Amino acid sequence: MVLPSSNLRATSSMAYPVSLSSLHHHPNNHHACFPPSKANHDNTHKPMESPKISRRSLIFLPVPSLLYTSSSFALDDANIPSTSTIDTTITDRIFMDFSVCPSYFRSDRTLGAELATCPDSEPLGRVIFGLYGRLLPLTTANFKTACTSAAYRGTLVHKLLQGQFFVAGRQGPRRDRGEVQPPMGLVRNAESIDPKAFQLRHARPGTLSLCLGQNDDDDDVKLNPNYHNVEFLVTTGPGPCPELDGQNIVFGTVLEGMDVITSIATIPTYKPAERIRFFNDFAQLIGDERAQTARALWDRPLKTVYISDCGELKVTKPSLSPPSLP
Repeated sequence: MVLPSSNLRATSSMAYPVSLSSLHHHPNNHHACFPPSKANHDNTHKPMESPKISRRSLIFLPVPSLLYTSSSFALDDANIPSTSTIDTTITDRIFMDFSVCPSYFRSDRTLGAELATCPDSEPLGRVIFGLYGRLLPLTTANFKTACTSAAYRGTLVHKLLQGQFFVAGRQGPRRDRGEVQPPMGLVRNAESIDPKAFQLRHARPGTLSLCLGQNDDDDDVKLNPNYHNVEFLVTTGPGPCPELDGQNIVFGTVLEGMDVITSIATIPTYKPAERIRFFNDFAQLIGDERAQTARALWDRPLKTVYISDCGELKVTKPSLSPPSLP
């Protein structure tokens, strides 16, 4: 039985799909469609030639054929070092007692009195930090020295971003304002410019980190040739803080007292109105130095939270098993 030429064209187009755009764009192009076949009087079947597909029809390739090219992007994460290969052995344990001083803003408060001598202190609890001394020996040594010398005693928690982290240890000469005066014996921290020091991430609550990107020490303090950064932050959760990664050095974690960290995170903070933010942005744009001074009050806890005591906890075994990191 011989098929009509019209039926054969329909059958051929079903067997070999061709781009519709090429057919409509070249209505008289004989290469874009098959010529009508003639009746085969010899009752022989000749092999049908494959149609030529133009370059324009390549855009109609099925999506699965493109998956092989997209799989190469998944290899980018292979360059990121795994936390399982990083030595996060806890070599030292540091404790910090956090308290609230209700009389800090009272008018009858003794002028120049340090926070450590607050007469009506309300304890919040003790937090025990574990330090990664093998991974970051210089950062750990400076932090431990500041704790054992009581330099952090009376230090104010001066910034709190709810749901993210809080910051303490702002450096300055005013002990009555909760600022820190670094002790003698701190070493020059070359790890602050070492890329390997930024491998750990702020992936969970209770991460202890040295403030570099979030450091808000005054410029005149940073220009001191004997400047040592002692400002630190602690993530409060509930989620990770990826915006801190690569900017601050993670050198420890909370071992005990996460409930104290959570209670600090719930304290309300000062939030400026939208109009104040607008004028502050404009003042910073024109170079007004008062803009930065005003920003120092933003995100400050409305309660005076400070470190009432700190020190080192001696352990019989110097190295503890490292915690599981995400």
